[in-house]
Amino acid sequence: MSDAPLALFVGIPGFEFSRDETAFFRDANPFGLFLFRRNIDNPDQVRRLCAVFREAVGRADAPVFIDQEGGRVQRLDNGRWPSFRSLGAFGALARKDLDLARRAMRLSTLAMGTLMGDLTIDSGTTPVVDLARKGTHDVIGQRSFGDDPALVIAMAREVIAGMLEVGELPIMKHIPGYGRVTVDPHFDCPVVDATLDDLRDTDFRPFIALKDTPWAMVAHLIFTQIDAQQPASVSRSVCDLIRNDLQYDGVLITDCLSMEALEGTPAERVAAALDAGYDVALYSQGDLTTRQAVARAARPLRPVSLARIARARGMLGAKRVDIAALHAEVEQIFEESGIA
Repeated sequence: MSDAPLALFVGIPGFEFSRDETAFFRDANPFGLFLFRRNIDNPDQVRRLCAVFREAVGRADAPVFIDQEGGRVQRLDNGRWPSFRSLGAFGALARKDLDLARRAMRLSTLAMGTLMGDLTIDSGTTPVVDLARKGTHDVIGQRSFGDDPALVIAMAREVIAGMLEVGELPIMKHIPGYGRVTVDPHFDCPVVDATLDDLRDTDFRPFIALKDTPWAMVAHLIFTQIDAQQPASVSRSVCDLIRNDLQYDGVLITDCLSMEALEGTPAERVAAALDAGYDVALYSQGDLTTRQAVARAARPLRPVSLARIARARGMLGAKRVDIAALHAEVEQIFEESGIA
C-alpha cells in the first residue's frame, strides 16, 4: 500500500478542528486543506488551524490554500488585513501604462504573498488568466486582467514571479479557460462551441505562454470540439489536451468539484477527476460524512504527481517585504493614475 497522501484537498466548516475532524485528517491523510472566509478570524487562529492540520496528517509541509486573488475574491477580508485590488483594476492600469502596471502588480503580489506566508498559507490560488470579453459572465469579470492575451500574459507573469519570490505557489486558473462562459459554473455547466484553432489563438494563449507556472487549476465547462459529453475537470480528452497540446506539465488541481456544473455524487466526481488524469481533486464543501466519502473515492498521489509537486516546491524563494509599505505604494500609484 502506498504511503503517499490522498490526491485530495478538502475543507472544514469553522475556525478550528473538532475531535472527529482531526481524526478524519489523521486517518484519511488528504494532501491539502482549502480555507474559506468561514475559517478566518485572526492571524494566530489561522496559524493554529494550519498547524493542527499539518500535525494531524503528519506532514510539516502539507499545503494549505485559500482564494486570495484580490478584489471580490479575497478571503482575508474581515478587516484585519489590507484590502488588495482586483486583477481587473491592474488590467485597467496596464491599458494606460503597462510598465507602471507591471510594477504595481509585482509590489502588490509581494505584499500579498508575504502576508500569506506569515499566516503559513501556501497559496492564494492566483493568478486568473482567463480572458474577460464583453459577453463573459461576471463570475470572471474583474477577476481577469482583460481580453487581450498579450496583456494578460505580461501581467500574470508579475504575479507568478512575485509569488515564487516570497515562497508562495502561484496557481494559474482556470485552464483551459473560462473566457467564453455565459453562465456561472457554480450553478450551471457552461458549453463552449469554439473551434480548437480559435481557442489556440485566444483563450489558450495565456496558458501556453505561462506553461512554466508550477500549478494550474482546471475549469468546469464543456468544450464541444474536445469532449462534447464531459466537463473539462472530469474529461480525459481535455486532460490530454492540456498535457500534450498546451504542453503543461505542472501540477493540475481541479476547481472545487462541489460546483453544479458537474453531475454525480461527491465521491463520483472525485473519482472521475482522478480517472481523467488530473493530479489532485478539490472538494472543499460538505459535512464530515461528505469528506469521508470523497476520501474513500480518492487514491494516493501518483509518483508522477509527487514529482511535479516536488519540482514546484523547488521553485520557491524566501523573500519577505514590508506589507504596509508596499501596499501603500500601490495605492499611491493608482491614486496618481486616476484609476479608482
